[in-house]
Amino acid sequence: MDAFTAEALQALPLFASLTAGQCGQLLDRHLESRHGSDQVLVMEQDWGGSLFVITAGMAKVRTHTTDGVEVVLAVLGPGCLFGEMAALAHSARSADVVALTPVTVVKLREEPFEALLRQEAGFALALARLEASRLRDLNQRFAIQDSDASTRLLNALAYLAQRSSSAGDPQATVPTLAQRELGLLAGLARETASRTLTKLRNKGTVEDVAGGLRIADLQPLIKRGLVASSRPAMTR
Repeated sequence: MDAFTAEALQALPLFASLTAGQCGQLLDRHLESRHGSDQVLVMEQDWGGSLFVITAGMAKVRTHTTDGVEVVLAVLGPGCLFGEMAALAHSARSADVVALTPVTVVKLREEPFEALLRQEAGFALALARLEASRLRDLNQRFAIQDSDASTRLLNALAYLAQRSSSAGDPQATVPTLAQRELGLLAGLARETASRTLTKLRNKGTVEDVAGGLRIADLQPLIKRGLVASSRPAMTR
């Protein structure tokens, strides 16, 4: 495994305001590791003394209701940070993070991260914007939880595509995932997610491509207000 460099960290949007030297401080005594699908990366209620950056692959942030029902709070892709809230609050972790695909993560120490947040307003602002975007995504998912199955599944697919793309492209390839995972993210039963996905394929809205799925037609999402109409449809 090639060593993760300060320049590679600086290339990620969250860390772009920092110098290469400051990114080097964040990587002081860092650890890089690879994990298989379904592996738990951090556990709810564990004490949070470190934070992590995903450099490859995708993971989900999940919790469970009092009835034991799994709830997916967020999906994380390359360049995403997790574990920061528990580390900064010096508290237990509020959710599990579980690999959806094989992932590579870099583990950072809390102390230099917190020190740079205090010193660099641009870095602190970038983190605030990251948290705001996560809250906005969660709010949208809750806002459509009573919508029809197609709306919820299209929203989930666009969300997954944006997380798998550094450009946030809703037409990026969504990695092959178990239909149970798609159902959980969309708030649908596995069988409903499967039937709805078949319907979207038959309509040409979603297509199978090498490595997974892709939203082929953005118009149904635009009509539902799931993506901005100003974004031009991409073709391949």
